[in-house]
Amino acid sequence: MTEEVRQIGLDMSLMSAGVLELLLDQENLEPDFYTECLAANRHRPEILQVLMSDFRTPFEVRAEASGILHLPAPDEKQLALLRKKAEERPTEEKKQTLLTKIAIMNVGEKIQLAMRGSREVRNILIKDTNKEVVKTVMQNPKMTESEVELIAMNRNISEEVLRTIGSRREWMKNYAVTLALVTNPKTPVGVSLGQIPRIRKGDLVKFEKNRNLPEAVRAAAKGLLAKQKKQA
Repeated sequence: MTEEVRQIGLDMSLMSAGVLELLLDQENLEPDFYTECLAANRHRPEILQVLMSDFRTPFEVRAEASGILHLPAPDEKQLALLRKKAEERPTEEKKQTLLTKIAIMNVGEKIQLAMRGSREVRNILIKDTNKEVVKTVMQNPKMTESEVELIAMNRNISEEVLRTIGSRREWMKNYAVTLALVTNPKTPVGVSLGQIPRIRKGDLVKFEKNRNLPEAVRAAAKGLLAKQKKQA
């Protein structure tokens, strides 16, 4: 795990049981997540209980949590039933459960979840009304460029998120992200104008005719096309 990820990572000693349950219920969880979580929460029975009872928890971590709590860990048959139940849950039911659990979380829990949540979690939290929650979602190290592109296309997203995208060089190197951002009428004009020189000729032609875009952006596209024509 890189130092950058650690700096914006989740402080597991402050994590609520509800946040942990949602994090465990996602794919591609880092292998060291369980051991780090156990080490940071040896004094918190509610967290140890969740670790001990989850069928995805490695045997060694489950056994240690069980020992600290002085409680019997689920046996293989019980774990198999839990796994089967989770796998058989309809996708729509899982989505609704996720929405319900996040809806009752406080701001602090949402921020904790935003730091390491899955794509499904990020898709929900990116629309949250709290700016700190949204800001933390954009810092999630799992955020992919395709995901950023979809966010940049969303006309219901906040201007602050669009500004954040425009300020991240690693994302703006991706032409699809740049195009999505500039094409979004909600993107602040200053952000869009700064990207016009990178827009390809065919897309500049479309910009010039797109009346959904701010007049300044259309004028900049027209001006660049005229300049390119003179240089040709």
